[in-house]
Amino acid sequence: MHYYDVPVEVPIQAKIDVSRFQRVLVAGFLAGGTRTIDPNTETARLLRSQLRSKQDLRVIDADVLSLVEEVDRQRNVPPADPKGEPKIRSAADLKEYEQIFADAEFWKRLAQDHDSPLIVTGSVLFTELSKSGMVTRPESFVDPQGIERYQSVLQYADLKGFALTPRFVFIDGRTGAELYSETFHEEALYPSGQNTPALSSYFELMDKLLPSLLNTLSTQKIRGSRTLLK
Repeated sequence: MHYYDVPVEVPIQAKIDVSRFQRVLVAGFLAGGTRTIDPNTETARLLRSQLRSKQDLRVIDADVLSLVEEVDRQRNVPPADPKGEPKIRSAADLKEYEQIFADAEFWKRLAQDHDSPLIVTGSVLFTELSKSGMVTRPESFVDPQGIERYQSVLQYADLKGFALTPRFVFIDGRTGAELYSETFHEEALYPSGQNTPALSSYFELMDKLLPSLLNTLSTQKIRGSRTLLK
């Protein structure tokens, strides 16, 4: 009896039908958490780059909107101090701004300048974390034959890092109506003595959720293998 590994591809269907659109506009995001990075600009740039290479809609080049400033303008609220804390620091702060996603007239006006495309918007919270707990680390030992080996041991440690909580909202530019939305959450924790730049951690976390996001707009294929007997 022989074993054969046969490569297979399993398609995962897109979550929404975008066949009626020719173009996609990544407009901008309600962003906050910390000022270590600009989650609005970074997320818009990253999504535009990914969408250009992973699906068939034409990606529109346009200025990235600050939805926080847009909502403040509509409410006649003074803009945030550029050197101060962000207006949105938590999920509770975010709720005060989320009504913009239901403002169909705003999205229709925005879309008129771009041939009524599919609009990608949403919110992005990027926050700092501090936790304590048990972590594994490698520890060397010498076996009875005198050979140095390694084993994993548990150790209590102080950890710090970042949490990324994006919500992606897809809007029909022709009607201004929301088509679909999905929320993600990812965390990255490091030993407290390790200096990990915030931007590096942001890209690490985004890399984990991008496949699921891209599957919203286009069918993705998962590659693997099956073992056959003969």
